[in-house]
Amino acid sequence: MPQLYVPILLGTGREGRQSEKVARFVLAQAKAAGLDAELFDVRDYGSAVTIPSWEKNPCAKQWQTAVKQADALIMVIPEYNHSFPGEFKILLDSLFKEYVKKPVGLCAVSSGAFGGARMAEQLMPVFNYLQMVWVGPPVYFPKIKELFDEDGNIKDDSFLEKLKKLFADLRWYSAKLK
Repeated sequence: MPQLYVPILLGTGREGRQSEKVARFVLAQAKAAGLDAELFDVRDYGSAVTIPSWEKNPCAKQWQTAVKQADALIMVIPEYNHSFPGEFKILLDSLFKEYVKKPVGLCAVSSGAFGGARMAEQLMPVFNYLQMVWVGPPVYFPKIKELFDEDGNIKDDSFLEKLKKLFADLRWYSAKLK
């Protein structure tokens, strides 16, 4: 089985972000599952400009290259005010054609009991418009402050199986869409 290249995007730039624990956990599990996974942090692509010439924007070049080369994508996105962070949307909007027919998995994060479900509902039409292939259901990480111990280890092993299924689905979709 060929190794898939799967960029993982941490989609929040907030200080004290809990989603980083999830992103690092997903990265470790992806590598353990044999994926060529790499973590991208929206903080590294900070741009407040929403109407630029994206092809000339140096902030977007590394992300553009990764998405072009990717077999699939994983987004780790928290729910803020029933939606997704603005900095994530700005980076997402930096590209278009690179996303077409790209399988995408979502790891939704929230401090509440629904694990980012409302954010996922807001994001689905965006992924659909970008012609990405939504691989679902999302892996929901609810009550994030209770999910990890002080050392960053997940307390609930059910997430191992959920991620294994996500990785298998990404492999399947990637093979079918090539």
